[in-house]
Amino acid sequence: MNILIIEDDAETGAYLTRGLQEAGWDVQLCTAAQEGILAVSTRDFDAVVLDRMLPGMDGVDALRLMRGAGVTTPVLMLTARTAIHDRVEGLEAGADDYLLKPFAMSELLARLKIIARRPARTPEVTEMTVGPLHINRVTRVATREGTDLDLSPLEFRLLDFLMGHAGEVVTRTILLEQVWGYRFDPKTSLVQTHMSRLRAKVDKPFDEEVIRTVRGAGYVLG
Repeated sequence: MNILIIEDDAETGAYLTRGLQEAGWDVQLCTAAQEGILAVSTRDFDAVVLDRMLPGMDGVDALRLMRGAGVTTPVLMLTARTAIHDRVEGLEAGADDYLLKPFAMSELLARLKIIARRPARTPEVTEMTVGPLHINRVTRVATREGTDLDLSPLEFRLLDFLMGHAGEVVTRTILLEQVWGYRFDPKTSLVQTHMSRLRAKVDKPFDEEVIRTVRGAGYVLG
């Protein structure tokens, strides 16, 4: 197999290169996100090993750019972050699998074999429109009726999740798990506070309300 590694840490890059070459695979190592994006856009690889933490550009942002450019090569993301929302963010950006550091080379090889055998994925949806709302997941820009919404990264994730579940009642528990990565209830008004701020930006300046509170249940968009 032909594998692209995008990893800035010299020690980890050398370890990955040695392990994959010992398995009989061809390897190209890139140490910067832009270098890796160019490589995967111009050459055929069976899979990509992508580090989450890269200098200058987060691995998730690099992955969004790849998928936005139509790259369908399977991607295994490496990270030292253990929070659920970090893993969810990576998978939603287009990663085919996620492996936590430190890892065993045998597990990495097994996971790469699995994702390389999967049927080619269709290009990721990088833009979404629901009623008057539009988001671009690559540029992280949200608009309503053509007007840019000044959202924080967290507010963008909230809106993205709600738009992806338009017409469905999304509970506070689901938002805590999927947006914040909590597997427990922190017993705070965290969700209510941020939803209030989001609605102030998405609904307040406009005539029609698109995000509604369903009393005792959660929130619904659309």
